[in-house]
Amino acid sequence: MNLNDAQEGKEYIIRQIETDDDELNAFLFSLGCYSGEPITVVSHLKSSCVVSIKDSRYNIDKQLASAIIV
Repeated sequence: MNLNDAQEGKEYIIRQIETDDDELNAFLFSLGCYSGEPITVVSHLKSSCVVSIKDSRYNIDKQLASAIIV
């Protein structure tokens, strides 16, 4: 299941990041978004979703959210 299908307010553990872009992987890693890290979907918006990682909130688009497998 990816973050687009995740339930709001529930904490998940990131299982993997499915992307072939090394720059995107490095960006997500800098946010603290990597395998084994807890992540919570705060809310789903029309074209993005708000997530909480390590006590910080980020607004990520649907395409990026689909690459994060929980």
